[in-house]
Amino acid sequence: MSIASSTTPEHTTSSTNSAKASKVLRKQRIGETFAAWSLAGPALILLVALFFLPVFAVFAIALTDWQFGASTLSFVGFGNFREVFADEGFRTSLVNTILYVVIVVPGTIVLGLVIALLIESGKSFRAFYRAIHFLPFMATLTAMAIAWEALLHPTIGLVNQTLVSLGLPTANWLRDENTVLPVLSVIGIWQNLGYAMVLFLAGLKSIPQDLYDAADIDGADQWLDRLRTVTLPMLGPVSMFVFIVVALRAFETFDTVQVLTQGGPGHASEMLLFTLYRESFEYLRTGYGASVAVVFLFIVVALTLIQARVMDKRIHYQ
Repeated sequence: MSIASSTTPEHTTSSTNSAKASKVLRKQRIGETFAAWSLAGPALILLVALFFLPVFAVFAIALTDWQFGASTLSFVGFGNFREVFADEGFRTSLVNTILYVVIVVPGTIVLGLVIALLIESGKSFRAFYRAIHFLPFMATLTAMAIAWEALLHPTIGLVNQTLVSLGLPTANWLRDENTVLPVLSVIGIWQNLGYAMVLFLAGLKSIPQDLYDAADIDGADQWLDRLRTVTLPMLGPVSMFVFIVVALRAFETFDTVQVLTQGGPGHASEMLLFTLYRESFEYLRTGYGASVAVVFLFIVVALTLIQARVMDKRIHYQ
């Protein structure tokens, strides 16, 4: 009697179909991978070209003594960084920047929320008020800085003229070491106020009315109770975003310093970015300026991560 083959026609057909299905699946995966990289590739290339390569170049320059326009350079290691941390001028600009941020960020958030609440509670002219408060954010800051310089002029400026008419003492606001940084902070709040207000308005519109109705039933029928129990907790994600963005913009302040004070009087209004600009393009100490840029980048990234980590634990997400 002959021995029958162990492989039946049905088994052979099943194996063939499985191989074909596996081959089709591999082709699909290859196609999906190719499509994904085709879509993400341009953005990735731009990210590398516009962010990672410049950061790497700045860090490389920070390790040299290169001066802008020079044809030669020497490797100095971390010498520039040691000089940065030993430089009293850098420490002054760092302290000024931190003080500026400490004033601008809370002031912008509080006033932006208050204005957003007032506009949202109003019955008419909402679009007009939104446009008026958002205008400073859209306007060219250099032009606005010139307008502020005219307003703060020590003799013919509207601010001092108003104070004189009220019998109050005047000041040379931009040339006094005691007033220049607070004045720049006020300008910073004024410029960022509209941006914070618009974001808070969007956040207020996203709060369900049912939550306010439930708060009324629970006895929280006063505006302060509603603000504390419903509005502020529900605005947590928006508040974190506004906090981080405004803090980054405050750290990057340059235009108002350049136009209004040039870091003076003395170094009373000098900020980190202005120090970076002056060292790199006025004194042509490009290696030193690059080291300031690296330190600035690490400070901003570290503070942003700390802010996000701390605030995220206190935020209620819907």
